[in-house]
Amino acid sequence: MLDIRLLRDQPDLVKERVKIRGDEYVSLVDDVLSCDQTRREAETKRQELQQERNRTSKEIGTLRKAGEDTSEIEANVRAIGESIKALDEKVLAAEEEQRRLLLSIPNMPHEACPIGEDEAANPEVRAWGEKREHSEDLKDHVTLGAERGLFDFEAGAKLSGSGYVVFTGAGARLQRALIQFLLDLQTQEHGYTEVAPPVVVRRDCMFGTGQLPKFEDDMYELEGGEFFLAPTAEVPVTNLVREQLLKEAELPKKFTAFTPCFRREAGSAGRESKGLIRMHQFDKVELVQIVHPDASSAALEELTGHAEKALQLLGLHYRVIELCSGDLGFSSAKTYDLEVWAPGHNGYLEVSSCSNFFDYQARRMNLRFKDAETKKNRFCHTLNGSGLALPRLYVALLETWQQADGSIKLPEPLQPYFGGATEIR
Repeated sequence: MLDIRLLRDQPDLVKERVKIRGDEYVSLVDDVLSCDQTRREAETKRQELQQERNRTSKEIGTLRKAGEDTSEIEANVRAIGESIKALDEKVLAAEEEQRRLLLSIPNMPHEACPIGEDEAANPEVRAWGEKREHSEDLKDHVTLGAERGLFDFEAGAKLSGSGYVVFTGAGARLQRALIQFLLDLQTQEHGYTEVAPPVVVRRDCMFGTGQLPKFEDDMYELEGGEFFLAPTAEVPVTNLVREQLLKEAELPKKFTAFTPCFRREAGSAGRESKGLIRMHQFDKVELVQIVHPDASSAALEELTGHAEKALQLLGLHYRVIELCSGDLGFSSAKTYDLEVWAPGHNGYLEVSSCSNFFDYQARRMNLRFKDAETKKNRFCHTLNGSGLALPRLYVALLETWQQADGSIKLPEPLQPYFGGATEIR
C-alpha cells in the first residue's frame, strides 16, 4: 500500500498518479486523508485527557492526605476515563477504516508509464525470433493433443468440472519436462534459490501481495475465507520474508518455485479460452526478487531477461510489451508482459508478467531492511514474474514445433528429459 505520509505531504501528486488508473481512486485519497485527520484529532484529544487525568489523580492524593472530600473530583476522573475509553474506540475504528481505504488504492504507476485505457495502448518494447513457417495443414494444440493422446478435457471435466484437464502419457511427461527445465535454468544459470511452498495460504498473505481485497471473487477460498488456494506462487514465496527486518547484505534475495495455481477467472466470460489457454488450475514456475530500492529498476530488466531466456532456448518467437496505465496490475508500478506466438491459435499468448512493485507489497507485509549507511529501517522493493506459465507455453510449443506428419519436435533443451528422444509421436 502507499505511504500515508506521502498522501499527507503530496496529496496532489498521489491523486495525479492514481487518476490515470481511474477517476474513482482520486476520491479514495480524499477519504483516507479525512479519516487520517479524524484519527489524529482523536489521538490528540485522548492524550490531553490522559494528561488531565494524571494531574487530577495526583491532586486527589494530595487532598486525601489533607483530609478533604475528593468525591466530586473522583467523579470527574471517572468521567474523564469514560471519555478516554470512547476516544480509544474512535481511534481504533479510524485506524481500521484508514487501513481499509489504503488497501483499496492501487500502486502509483511509475513516472514513465505509458498512458492508455486498455491493452490496445500497450507499446511493444522488443521482439525475439521469427514466426516459424508451417505447411497449409497447420493444426491447433487441441487437435494435436487429441491425435497424440497428450491430454483429456473430458476426464478433467468429469473429475473437477470445466476449466480442468488431465495430461496423459507423453503429454504428462512434456508438462513435467517443461517444469524441470524451467527450474533447472533459473537455479543453475541465474542464481535463484528453489523453494517448494504450500499451495494453501493464509488470508494475511493474500493481502500482503495485493490479491485481496480487490480480487477476492477470482480466488478459491477455504475455511470461510481464512485460507485460499494460491493463485500464483508469488503469494507464498514473497510472503516467506513478511514481517522481517533483513540486513542490507542479505539483498537481493532471489527465489524460484513451481506450484499449481488456482483461479476462478470470475468476469472472464467471452475471453479467449479454447483448449488449454484459460484454465482454473494451471502450473507455473515463478521468479521472485527482494531487492534494495536503488536496485529495483535494474532488477526488473534482469528478471525479465531471465524469463525471456527460457523462450529463447525453446526456440519460440515472442514479443515484450510494457503495460499501459489502464492495463497495469493493481499492485504493480511497472510491468513487462512476455507474449509468445502460437501459430495454431494465430495470435500471441501471455506467458509471463514481470513486475516491479516498488515498496507497495513490502508495506503491506512489513518487509524491511536496515540501511547499512544510515542505520534506518527501510522498506524493501519486491519483484516477480512467471518464468514461465504453463499451459500457454505448452500450447505455443506444440503449435510451433508440430511437424507435417503430426509429430511434435522436441527443442534440444527438453530432449534430456525424454531420454534423448527428439520428438513426440
